[in-house]
Amino acid sequence: MATRNPPPPDYESDDDSYEVLDLTEYARRHHWWNRVFGHSSGPMVEKYSVATQIVMGGVTGWCAGFLFQKVGKLAATAVGGGFLLLQVASHSGYVQIDWNRVEKDVNKAKRQIKKRANKAAPEINNIIEEATEFIKQNIVISSGFVGGFLLGLAS
Repeated sequence: MATRNPPPPDYESDDDSYEVLDLTEYARRHHWWNRVFGHSSGPMVEKYSVATQIVMGGVTGWCAGFLFQKVGKLAATAVGGGFLLLQVASHSGYVQIDWNRVEKDVNKAKRQIKKRANKAAPEINNIIEEATEFIKQNIVISSGFVGGFLLGLAS
């Protein structure tokens, strides 16, 4: 026999009992890293020695570069193999490609991308400015990351 929970009691909505939180202001004042690392989390220069920063950046960069290399090879193999199979099927007569329609669709996609790129430009500029500021504040760990990334790509 199933038991039923009683319905919740009706509460009056009292606007005075709730605090209105402006999320945009909250996000500007409380960055995600403040919750993770604490309010005293400033640039890496203040916390760790130069050698530690270079090692941390190098290790994370190497891992990112190694993964980027492996995923890139897999994606290139998949795209190239698919294109090769499509060409073999086309030349064997299994598939007929309407190249005029392909060209029309590609041109349409180009126009849509150009429209969207113009709309997204301010957002992209904001991201670039934030990344530049982060790199300026953490130049040692950033340079270690770039070096490790390049080593990861080469390995």
